Amino acid sequence: LDTETTSLDEMQARVVGISLCVQAGEAAYIPCAHDGPGAPAQLPLAEVLAALKPWLESPRHAKVGQHVKYDWHVLRNHGVQVRGYVHDTMLESYVLEAHKPHGLDSLAERHLGRKGLSYEDVCGKGASQIAFSQVDVAQATQYSCEDADFCLAVHGALIGRIDADEKLRYVYHHIEMPVSEVLGRVERNGVLIDAALLERQSHELAQRMSALEAQAVELAGQPFNLGSPKQIGDILFGKLQLPVVKKTAGGAPSTDEEVLDKLAQDYPLPRVILDHRSLSKLKGTYTDKLPKMVHPQTGRVHTHYAQAVAVTGRLSSNDPNLQNIPVRTPEGRRIREAFIAPPGHRIVSADYSQIELRIMAHISGDESLLAAFARGEDIHRATAAEVFGTPVDQVTSEQRRYAKVINFGLIYGMSAFGLASNLGIERSAATAYIDKYFQRYPRVKQYMDDTRATAKHLGYVETVFGRRLWLPEINSPNGPRRGAAERAAINAPMQGTAADLIKLAMIAV
Repeated sequence: LDTETTSLDEMQARVVGISLCVQAGEAAYIPCAHDGPGAPAQLPLAEVLAALKPWLESPRHAKVGQHVKYDWHVLRNHGVQVRGYVHDTMLESYVLEAHKPHGLDSLAERHLGRKGLSYEDVCGKGASQIAFSQVDVAQATQYSCEDADFCLAVHGALIGRIDADEKLRYVYHHIEMPVSEVLGRVERNGVLIDAALLERQSHELAQRMSALEAQAVELAGQPFNLGSPKQIGDILFGKLQLPVVKKTAGGAPSTDEEVLDKLAQDYPLPRVILDHRSLSKLKGTYTDKLPKMVHPQTGRVHTHYAQAVAVTGRLSSNDPNLQNIPVRTPEGRRIREAFIAPPGHRIVSADYSQIELRIMAHISGDESLLAAFARGEDIHRATAAEVFGTPVDQVTSEQRRYAKVINFGLIYGMSAFGLASNLGIERSAATAYIDKYFQRYPRVKQYMDDTRATAKHLGYVETVFGRRLWLPEINSPNGPRRGAAERAAINAPMQGTAADLIKLAMIAV
């Protein structure tokens, strides 16, 4: 089952035509809303949907699609709630080979050795691209029927490989397919925002940015554009002769956040530029943009959750990204106030505490780490006590901070050099801290060594639930690439298991 539509925005898209394929090599396209030059008479969309609705809404009639959540939304726009989606070829590919592309064209070439018409072949590219409703019906029929046929054939090529492996079968049938339906409902519901509050915040941010611009000009001794890296570089390293911390690939002095943050420790202007950048991002990304993204029919903001993007199994959110609403600054936290519950309702927040560290304890089986969690201890304080040989109640705030960086750093494969940079200490001291950590938590070290070896042998690691996390560069002759893959091998099982647990919780709720 596939739909051709007017838009990639699933909440706004309308059906142009529907294609169906019930056996290999045979497909049908039902054009309903082609209005280009010379378009023939077509069945009215309302009549087509009325005829198909009993089948579409029947859970007894199994359906296969490519990125079924999109088609589910589109048909919901027309009052049809599709039931019986049992397979999604995009998710089949994602479960089998998360590190590869999952578009239907790519899947057909890779698994069937077939290449059909692309969207650009029928609609064109760039400024000259036409809407699908303008495409000639004969060409649209070929394109859409190919898609439906490819989808069914790709499903046939992939599902057997999934079902033959007990772990992959669980991930696909009990995590990815059920959570796809949950995500569809979450997207459909959307979230209310207080647009008036965001507008007031935008005005306040503009005033503060203006004040920072005036301050920057005074410190620089001349006007310049705070949004231009080149002009910032000219002022900082040309006129003011500040030390160059690092250079860009093109050889120019870098003015990225890391550089400015370092310079801000000794000079006032870099801090002003950083503050201006922070406010500018909040204004452009949130206070100005979110009110414009309110859906005209629902009055809500509707994000899109992408399931088949992050190789670890994590979800990504876009248009707008509601997973990264700022929280670290007072201004960022104020933006969260604009997300509101409808009258008579409340917004409930639920999260897992230190989930990846708990998973590390579980996977490694380290007795000391498991015992600390079992006792309900502050894990960073407990780690500090172990590493520094201090009673828990005598751990200082600085020792706890060091332990926190070590705990999370080692999960992400941080080296002694990285730890030293993060804590602002000598590399030898960082090495000593890591050695002490592994002495106190020896099973963690054993887990890391075993995982690297397994990854090199198999080319992938797994989550607790059996999701495969592929590491194409794990045996690369390129040192930095191999090192990055080795770090990913350590972290991916924790990150991926956390993603699986959260998806299972979403399904259960």
